[in-house]
Amino acid sequence: MSSQATYNYKVVRQFAIMTVVWGIVGMLVGVIVAAQLVWPQLNVYEWLSYGRLRPLHTNAVIFAFGGCALFATSYYAVQRTCHTTLFSPALAAFTFWGWQLVIVLAAVTLPLGYTSGKEYAELEWPIDILITLVWVSYAIVFFGTVATRKVTHIYVANWFFGGFILTVALLHLVNSAEIPVTLWKSYSAYAGAQDAMVQWWYGHNAVGFFLTAGFLGMMYYFVPKQAERPVYSYRLSVVHFWALIFTYMWAGPHHLHYTALPDWTQSVGMVFSLILLSPSWGGMINGIMTLSGAWHKLRTDPILKFMITSLSFYGMSTFEGPMMSVKTVNALSHYTDWTVGHVHSGALGWVAMISIGSIYYLLPRLFGQKEMYSVKLITAHFWIATIGVVLYIASMWISGVMQGLMWRATNADGTLTYAFVEAVKASYPFWTIRVIGGLMFLSGMLIMFYNMIKTIAGKKPYNAPVVAPMAAAA
Repeated sequence: MSSQATYNYKVVRQFAIMTVVWGIVGMLVGVIVAAQLVWPQLNVYEWLSYGRLRPLHTNAVIFAFGGCALFATSYYAVQRTCHTTLFSPALAAFTFWGWQLVIVLAAVTLPLGYTSGKEYAELEWPIDILITLVWVSYAIVFFGTVATRKVTHIYVANWFFGGFILTVALLHLVNSAEIPVTLWKSYSAYAGAQDAMVQWWYGHNAVGFFLTAGFLGMMYYFVPKQAERPVYSYRLSVVHFWALIFTYMWAGPHHLHYTALPDWTQSVGMVFSLILLSPSWGGMINGIMTLSGAWHKLRTDPILKFMITSLSFYGMSTFEGPMMSVKTVNALSHYTDWTVGHVHSGALGWVAMISIGSIYYLLPRLFGQKEMYSVKLITAHFWIATIGVVLYIASMWISGVMQGLMWRATNADGTLTYAFVEAVKASYPFWTIRVIGGLMFLSGMLIMFYNMIKTIAGKKPYNAPVVAPMAAAA
């Protein structure tokens, strides 16, 4: 029937394409700041210096690249699993254009030095208001779609997406509470240790829920779809959700060991971080075991390679995180490159790889194609990216442990064995390897961009007809 309702793929297409574009931009800035540490003479202009570009890098890869990937995949998955088109297409369109405006404003203001100074929440108050408007609209579209679903069941991926949307809203409103002074300057509503407490109890959940729960929703939809197998254990996926949602909220203070934060809160953060290992590994095992009976597909399917490798990195980084939260380990690791390695094993190994795999799954379907332009290019992208991640995180681990040992080394008379500058000098070879690893990952994104352009060039946008609940699986 010509009047048959179709899924709203337009906004999914827009976010999917911008995921690749912002991925290149964010990772390019990352390579530049990594190079500036090796070659300080690259800090040529004030607004292109390390101090200005580093927050731009984190915001670009988390909120521009990661955010667009989450919007695209959640909008696609919620329609397909609820067997209905997106609630309020106008609001959905606003979330796309509003989010792009947030990203552009961040790209302008951060290099100019307009910042609140709070990590992952650097953007000033006018942009924070815009983020709030976009996020409320996102929640209305997502939960409106769930509310108008044509099936009784709410698939578990939507639980993760929904939990991520609600929790990010909470942390943004609480952590970004500020008092405006001028148009581009404000001061935090909190002070001293309280500000640190709010920043890492709430702000840490930008990591916890933006970079974990949302992408687990992605994993629970796209891994079974690409593997053409049901989720290994649906019961485990629900247990995974509730255990993660309860535990992650308490883990933030592990960033503030040996600071002015009350000792009991540091201990609470450590204990809950250790508990967090169980649901994290439960989710990883559930994702990987979804390939039961389909392991042979890994030989020929590079998209599945991306997804399963991402789960391996998820398991590794969610073991490493709780281990680093133990106070005795943290005494060595804190403020070193080990933390940088840990963040990137999660950000590049887990977040970027599951996003890349999911976008590779989406792109052809959004333009009525069976597969990407070149499967060989996807395979090349996979190996370049994987080797790049390994070079990056291995160099940071070695550098970090070395730094921690050098900083704490003492002579027989109690004086420090090494000056700080000696630890910096010893780190240079590993910083150079990091640049190479980052360049490789960026190169993979450029390959993906080329493959995307060749896949969609000259193709008409495609909107699939809404499937009746009993006619086909989501």
